[in-house]
Amino acid sequence: MNQELAELAEAFRNSLRHGVYVARRLDELSDLSASQLSVLNMTAGEGVRMGMVAKNLGVRVPTATEQVARLKKAGLVERCNDPHDARVVVVRRTPAGDAAAKRANARRTERMAEALAALDDSERAALAAALPVMDKINKYVTSDRNQELPA
Repeated sequence: MNQELAELAEAFRNSLRHGVYVARRLDELSDLSASQLSVLNMTAGEGVRMGMVAKNLGVRVPTATEQVARLKKAGLVERCNDPHDARVVVVRRTPAGDAAAKRANARRTERMAEALAALDDSERAALAAALPVMDKINKYVTSDRNQELPA
């Protein structure tokens, strides 16, 4: 790897890390923690397997199971058998979870829009232009093909 690419990669990783801090601060007034909202966001529709919840949160399955148990107790998610494999547990949002996620995401978007209002037009345009590139990086990092690459 060349030095310029390594420096860009490090700067981008640092930006992502700070982005996580920003996302957590967007939730300061929420009843849900950033991790809980992440679980709700990933379990929309048909839901996801417990292992994927853990992988997406960057934690071990027992830790993800604790998060899910709290959300289940609050009536925001349910645990079901996977219709394709009865041995696998799928976590899916309930209607109450849908409503809670919608409220929390709207609040996050409102707070982020306030922050973006502090940017000038050229800065907002630069951010808009960067989003497809960030999406491409996200898809690469989370692709099945990439899961086999060494850490």
